[in-house]
Amino acid sequence: MNDFANMLTSFLYATILAAVPLLYGTLGEIITEKAGHLNLGVEGMMFMGAAFGFMGGYLLNSAIMVFVFAILGGMLGAGIYALLTVTFKANQNVAGLTLTIFGTGLGNFIGTSLTTASVTGSASVSASVGSILKPFTIPLLSDIPYIGKLLFNHSIFTYLALLLAILMSFYLKRTQKGLNLRAVGENPAAADAVGINVSAYKYTHILLGGAICGIGGAYISLVTCAGTWTYNCVSGQGWIAVALVIFAAWSPARAIMGSLVFGAFSVLRLYLPIKIPNAFYAMLPFVVTCIVLVISSIRMKKENNQPASCGVNYFREER
Repeated sequence: MNDFANMLTSFLYATILAAVPLLYGTLGEIITEKAGHLNLGVEGMMFMGAAFGFMGGYLLNSAIMVFVFAILGGMLGAGIYALLTVTFKANQNVAGLTLTIFGTGLGNFIGTSLTTASVTGSASVSASVGSILKPFTIPLLSDIPYIGKLLFNHSIFTYLALLLAILMSFYLKRTQKGLNLRAVGENPAAADAVGINVSAYKYTHILLGGAICGIGGAYISLVTCAGTWTYNCVSGQGWIAVALVIFAAWSPARAIMGSLVFGAFSVLRLYLPIKIPNAFYAMLPFVVTCIVLVISSIRMKKENNQPASCGVNYFREER
């Protein structure tokens, strides 16, 4: 019985670790879509956050710079997307896909450049930076059998992701600016008519979404990859996050559960005794993503639909 409990605890713990970057990507895309913009560049922004965050920790030897650079990297990608779609009215789908290609290439270029320049042929952050970013135990709470190890032995990234989901949920539902944002996403012309600065709201929240995605990317390069740069480290997690937005019905609170579900599928191969080729487990999250998209589209309630203006550029002169 104890062996089963320990295995279950280990599986759930690994699930949480795998869910964290998905949660960051999902939250970043939710806040972007609430502004009326469908950004398919989550993968690219996460790559830029991964590379910039790693660069900050590796070159400046600072855990704080990991977060600063990751946020700047994500915001750089989001800023390019915002300029194209908000100011120049470019097609949102095309701009997002282009951002993914650009961000993936730039991220791998930066990481590979750091690796090539290293004497050892690999690039890793220092032990001091790694020790700050690795999971840490919370006194007393971590001593609780099973629960302590499961919930109170994580990195700062994990607790920050949970805090962001809670704060974002409160912001969207309980604050005036959050309600204004939802109005911009649903009907920008009506929001503009009552004096809301539509462009400012769009730029602000697209950049915020990029910053959150960037932190998720930094988690992958600094925690998942243990502080050593790994080529193509994001590996499709940004695309899963885009699908998770629909699964979560644009709710930050539901995004927590959705990320855990997909995180479980990501680590399933490590805990099932059945001998199945690893390629099957690698594709499983994406298969589940397709199934979820189909089911969600069929059963979606009106109040849980995508913001009405999402994907449609706003032309002020046409209101």
